Amino acid sequence: MPVTAGRDTRRAPARDVVRLLALGRAELDALFACSEAGPAPDGEYRGTLIAPLSPAFLRGAGALAGGLAWRGKVFDAGAGRVVNRVLPFGLRAVAAEVRRGPSRLDGRECIVLDYSRSSLVASGVRDELRLVRPGLYLGRAHWRGVRVADFALEA
Repeated sequence: MPVTAGRDTRRAPARDVVRLLALGRAELDALFACSEAGPAPDGEYRGTLIAPLSPAFLRGAGALAGGLAWRGKVFDAGAGRVVNRVLPFGLRAVAAEVRRGPSRLDGRECIVLDYSRSSLVASGVRDELRLVRPGLYLGRAHWRGVRVADFALEA
């Protein structure tokens, strides 16, 4: 599907989670590629898993996330930290450092959530975020260098 200047040219832009859920991998890649990093998220964001991309995800990080019932992330922009929100009771677990860095997709700037130094459980995880619209980030999860899932974070 053609995407130009952050807009889907065949139908309404994928600027909400429901529309993101309907996109295929190539469309998600195109949307991520044409989006900017935006400001660092701050506060609580509701998370939605868009698509697990590989069996490795289901065996590894996906099983962990599903077992923990991932619900989103809570960012502290001032401290450059994020923690995942999981059930039961909205527990906060699995922290990461937040910084700007190049995306594995295209080398352009994105917001990187780096778990390598802050979590033994998720030390192989790196998330990348770009702003789709104010309050909505599209994320790409990597497990040991392999992209394993896409997700949305909505304020």
